[in-house]
Amino acid sequence: MAKVLCVLYDDPIDGFPPKYARDSIPHIAGYADGQTAPTPDAIDFNPGELLGSVSGELGLRKFLEANGHELVVTSDKDGANSTFEKELVDADVVISQPFWPAYLTAERIAKAKNLKLALTAGIGSDHVDLQAAMDNGVTVAEVTFCNSISVAEHVVMQILSLVRNYIPSYQWAVNGGWNIADCVERSYDLEGMEVGTVAAGRIGLAVMRRLKPFGVNLHYYDKHRLPVDVEEELGLTFHPDVESLAKACDVVTINCPLHPETEHLFDDAMIGKMKRGSYLVNTARGKICDRDAVVRALESGQLAGYAGDVWFPQPAPKDHPWRTMPNHGMTPHISGTSLSAQTRYAAGTREILECFFAGKPIRDEYLIVQGGALAGTGAHSYTAGDATGGSEEAEKFKKAG
Repeated sequence: MAKVLCVLYDDPIDGFPPKYARDSIPHIAGYADGQTAPTPDAIDFNPGELLGSVSGELGLRKFLEANGHELVVTSDKDGANSTFEKELVDADVVISQPFWPAYLTAERIAKAKNLKLALTAGIGSDHVDLQAAMDNGVTVAEVTFCNSISVAEHVVMQILSLVRNYIPSYQWAVNGGWNIADCVERSYDLEGMEVGTVAAGRIGLAVMRRLKPFGVNLHYYDKHRLPVDVEEELGLTFHPDVESLAKACDVVTINCPLHPETEHLFDDAMIGKMKRGSYLVNTARGKICDRDAVVRALESGQLAGYAGDVWFPQPAPKDHPWRTMPNHGMTPHISGTSLSAQTRYAAGTREILECFFAGKPIRDEYLIVQGGALAGTGAHSYTAGDATGGSEEAEKFKKAG
């Protein structure tokens, strides 16, 4: 028997939905690069249900208990007295989501003597100290590509929201006004702008494909240059470093993983190299941007707008300055946990668990760490080290609530 400790975000404040806005969601069998969607032996949920919150349990309880395993589900994850901290001691598997991450620091991994698998229900495993996982023989896996298009759609929405000044304009309507001049004094067309992505992996490339019809000029930086035919198809300009891209673009979207090389990549110096009045959209990880540098840039006008759904730590403390800085379009971390995405990452989580318990290989594209080293997608996307430093600040949200 294995103990599976699952950390999920809280249920809706009005309770689990008695019914949903739609009766069904489209079936996605595969992705643009040829990878198939998750293929577990079975699922115990209806596609389109709320699975990512505590009561949803990722649809795992029936499967796990039928096979003799114990499932503990909680949203209480931060601090020494949290349920997560107490249950972690004898857990064999930890499941967490990027949207409500259970930070697996080196200290926590050291306490978890039985821990064999840290599984991200979603994509992005920076909430795990990957170096500590390697040093302690813990496998780290995530459900690669399950919500990449979900995030790409969110990026496009937020770029348009900033450039067109949508959020303040909507608020004028809600407040009963008709203040057209106030609405349009910060509103521009996206057409003709220089738009660049930091990283052109699954999400970054999907963003560029979706922006191409808007008549923008597309730029990218990535450690791994795209094939020539893809560059020609989308009219992409490749940049050898992030600084070159930042200087050239009116809009920059960040789509790279968080690891020691990208931590605080967009600091005062990098943002200062951007055009005055640029827009920055970050749905990757909050810690890729220097928190206070972003605030300063918005207050000075160096940035015309900042949007995203990622913060550090998560949940963000009540006094986090990104909640109140000017000209922002921030949301909680929701881009990758639409009901459509939840169907895929819940199925992928079960697929990984089925392989793990049966002693079968986990898909290479799902692997981040295995056998004491970066593996699979992890070897392509991450660098060794730890990016969890400072995560204890998440306890402020718990205390304030």
